[in-house]
Amino acid sequence: MEYLFQGFLEKNKESYTVRLLNKEDIDQLQELQELVVSELRKKSTLQPLTYEELEYILDGNGLMIGAFTEYGLIAFRALLIPPIDEEHLGLDAGLPEEELENVIYQEISTVHPEYRGNRLQQTLAHLIMEELGNLQRGFAYAACTVAPFNIPSMKDKFRQGMEIAALKIKYAGQLRYIFIKRLDGRGTRGEICELERVPMEDTAGQQALLGEGWRGISMEEEKGGYVVVYVKR
Repeated sequence: MEYLFQGFLEKNKESYTVRLLNKEDIDQLQELQELVVSELRKKSTLQPLTYEELEYILDGNGLMIGAFTEYGLIAFRALLIPPIDEEHLGLDAGLPEEELENVIYQEISTVHPEYRGNRLQQTLAHLIMEELGNLQRGFAYAACTVAPFNIPSMKDKFRQGMEIAALKIKYAGQLRYIFIKRLDGRGTRGEICELERVPMEDTAGQQALLGEGWRGISMEEEKGGYVVVYVKR
């Protein structure tokens, strides 16, 4: 079997491997998702993939990689080539219609509760974006949605250099940040001319800035809560 990576989990004192996933892994994928959702205090912070969605990605409409110990799947990460429709995240991020086919989605990223603290999200993020570069088809943008106060996922996106382009109701009627990142190195972000720090619970304040072209570039812990740092270029 061909592995993308072999490593060691310092916290758990176990070795692990990372490989591309296929349809034979769907049962383990579903089991891990169900376990992670069951551990969440607020279930709406994570939108698990359905069996049909997993199958769709594994049928060649994206990429999925997983980390395994001798006991089975402990983490996975997915990329989806999305259909072009009115719900496309590229539209939410302000891209013109002709650019939508150049967008790939970062879908769910899941880590078994007992294996958190090993930086598996970061490792899988790096590996799957490397693997994306091996596809015959190229993409100029990566986009995704994250629920406000899903702090691990937000930190993960900011570490990758993704920015918040919108904050709106999506899919199942849930409020979501729309993150996007340019992948092809073209264009420039420009110099920062203004900066605002907005409490994460201030939805209207953030939406007002985003509507004026501001972008969320990071987050900070402050007085027991979180603020999002927005910039105007």
